[in-house]
Amino acid sequence: MKNLTLAGVFAVLAAPVMAEGDAAAGEEAFGRQCVSCHIVADGDGNVLAGRRARTGPNLYNLVARGIGTADFDYGDSIVEYGATGATWTEEAFVGYVMDPTGYLREALDDRRARAKMSFQVRSADDAANIYAYLATFAE
Repeated sequence: MKNLTLAGVFAVLAAPVMAEGDAAAGEEAFGRQCVSCHIVADGDGNVLAGRRARTGPNLYNLVARGIGTADFDYGDSIVEYGATGATWTEEAFVGYVMDPTGYLREALDDRRARAKMSFQVRSADDAANIYAYLATFAE
């Protein structure tokens, strides 16, 4: 997410909703890297993925959802970023999960911005695949 310009932010916000990763590989990566903090639970509370974790927000219907808008106690920086109208595109998701604090600092142009999420997905392929997997839970 280095050298993000305002034009780059708007390009990310205007990007079409699509997932180019491998959803099957994403399911495996989600099981290894995300389930200790996140679940995917539908509106009726049925857990579709994960283990009833509550450390992070529910990732159901994440694709194209406004950033920081789910029913969760988010940190100030991600709420501020979401207030700009930013949504979870594949590019935003991959950038964020690979370096949450760095992504927010760049997107907000604020070196003091902080993410509550400390885990970092190390592989861009894993991040894109996780996004593709989460896209299978879009309404």
